[in-house]
Amino acid sequence: MKLTILGGGGFRVPLVYGALLDDHAEGRVTHVTLHDLDSGRLSAIARVLAEQAEGVADAPVVSATTDLDEALRGADFVFSAIRVGGLAGRAADERIALAEGVLGQETVGAGGIAYGLRTLPVVTHIARRIAELAPDAWVINFTNPAGLVTEAMSRILGDRVVGICDSPVGLGRRVARVLGADPREAWIDYVGLNHLGWLRGLRVGGRDVLPRLLADDALLGSFEEGKLFGTEWLRSLGAIPNEYLHYYYFNREAVRAYREAERTRGAFLLEQQAGFYEEMGKPDTPALAAWHRTLADREATYMAHNRDAAGVGERDEADLESGGYEKVALALMRAVARNERATLILNVRNGHTLSVLDADAVVEVPCFVDAAGAHPVSVSPLPYHAVGLVTAVKAVEREVLAAAESGSRTTAVKAFALHPLVDSVTTARRLVEGYTAEHAELAYLRR
Repeated sequence: MKLTILGGGGFRVPLVYGALLDDHAEGRVTHVTLHDLDSGRLSAIARVLAEQAEGVADAPVVSATTDLDEALRGADFVFSAIRVGGLAGRAADERIALAEGVLGQETVGAGGIAYGLRTLPVVTHIARRIAELAPDAWVINFTNPAGLVTEAMSRILGDRVVGICDSPVGLGRRVARVLGADPREAWIDYVGLNHLGWLRGLRVGGRDVLPRLLADDALLGSFEEGKLFGTEWLRSLGAIPNEYLHYYYFNREAVRAYREAERTRGAFLLEQQAGFYEEMGKPDTPALAAWHRTLADREATYMAHNRDAAGVGERDEADLESGGYEKVALALMRAVARNERATLILNVRNGHTLSVLDADAVVEVPCFVDAAGAHPVSVSPLPYHAVGLVTAVKAVEREVLAAAESGSRTTAVKAFALHPLVDSVTTARRLVEGYTAEHAELAYLRR
């Protein structure tokens, strides 16, 4: 099988390739094509992958190209992990939003809207090229904002595009570990949108063990989300929120922490990765060692501003393990290619899963996956507080989609103004002015 990785010069690509190296079963991926617009980044990541493959006899062959059509032809799976505007764009999104006193995180609030407006025209073009050149390919989307991008691509590719995220997986793993359960044997009752979901139950042997966690202060406060949100708030919700809901529940504190920080997350990653790729420009640099060193620093500082706002300090070593999006991607590919049934939390079209949203809305829920694709599992209704957030944010996503399709500046303003973390038409207008002045990719917003 051929796997094409869009954004193939991206820093986290070796995670995907590492998962492929561990897969030796029949029907595995045998060829990986990396596609990126930056030939220097492609070369750097290709070197890391070459060192990863040393000593692995059946390692997938790797090729690299800057030509999109060449990359797509013959693909069985397309993994999309692009970043329109690069990390410089992310850093600018954060800076412009914080100057207006609102959040600029890359997937949440003003920053997420700006990133979506830059990204949607590009992924729509990519989806059309996939439909033309690789109509039988399955698309695994990791490009952020993942739910919004998946919904845009699904308008062209239907159910052959599936969005993945490592946040729900990591959350489920942490809760299971605290309760002494094997995550592989637990059913995770999780529902919402990408970066806006709640773990509402953890069933082991048919019994929900989450109430035991919520009733135990010591256990509840012993892991990342317990420290981030506080035990009292989690108990009042009766659920464990995705970590990104910290931006909603503690928005003022998060904005203050970001504004007081020496630099934003985007600015940190921009500097860190610039250093990595510069180091990789030297032919004698041990590529894999340099990559591992940079990855460790990246994971340790994840959501550092939110932990500062909550006053909980550095992440525990036990919480440093990522959710493993590369393992989710591999499990998804195995289930589809080999008809190996799997249960995964994915971003898919709603159908009748959440009654408060229409059938085409992309949601993040548990799915059964087989050769026919991902099938969302029926879930119990959301409580009203969650309905309010989910429907409000989905309404914003629809305005972003409409603005990207029409080029309407007025619709873009509406998208910003309707977001719960912006909630000001005046601020929304200033944000659109600031973002369009900063990003050449937004020149299409003229009407």
